[in-house]
Amino acid sequence: MTLAVENLHASIEDKKILKGVNLNVQQGEVHAIMGPNGSGKSTLAHVLMGHPKYAVTEGSILFNGEDITSAAPDERARKGLFLAFQYPMEVPGVPLASFLRQAYSARTGETISVPKFRTLLRDTGTSLRMDEKFLERTLNEGFSGGEKKKCEIFQMAVLKPSMAVLDETDSGLDVDALRIVAEGVNALLGPTLGVMLITHYQRILQYIKPQFVHVMVDGKIVQSGGGELAEQLEQEGYRAFEKAK
Repeated sequence: MTLAVENLHASIEDKKILKGVNLNVQQGEVHAIMGPNGSGKSTLAHVLMGHPKYAVTEGSILFNGEDITSAAPDERARKGLFLAFQYPMEVPGVPLASFLRQAYSARTGETISVPKFRTLLRDTGTSLRMDEKFLERTLNEGFSGGEKKKCEIFQMAVLKPSMAVLDETDSGLDVDALRIVAEGVNALLGPTLGVMLITHYQRILQYIKPQFVHVMVDGKIVQSGGGELAEQLEQEGYRAFEKAK
């Protein structure tokens, strides 16, 4: 399974944000997308998932060879594409377990009984070291920042996507919450999951080790490399890359 982004241009309200992004992510790989604020990282995440506010003006998104550039978000999700939001929304009155059961059925096409699904949730929660009481809460309502991010990873574990885009999962987390969330992601990594990890800081890469690092500046990927590129960014910042764009 491959997620291929080819010469992708996108805008919002006639403002150009993505200006020719090229990227190829295979299952089993972890790619980190790094860049300064306003470089287009989160826009890339939303465009990949089909957010209706963004218009693709040029280029294409291919998922396992199929052009999904114009596909609806739910269609992309059913095909195995997953987005963990930077700012997960609260949905008052919707139990987390009920939400996940509906999402699971939509993703897999399987009608699963409530008892069987509760067992699946408990087993998944155990593997991620989540308290079972977590499942009794409504979706993100009253959750701390760390709990919201942990809930996103829990959803990913239940839905088992083939490709996951994690949009600044480290945003707003203290050190302990960051470690817990990173452990959850690492528990899911393997040959059937590709990950695009979007981040502003290098600190999460101390816990989740990418094979590939890409620097994004002004709507383009201006340099790619291995883990050493993240270390270079930590030492030098983005200024040199901004000058070279």
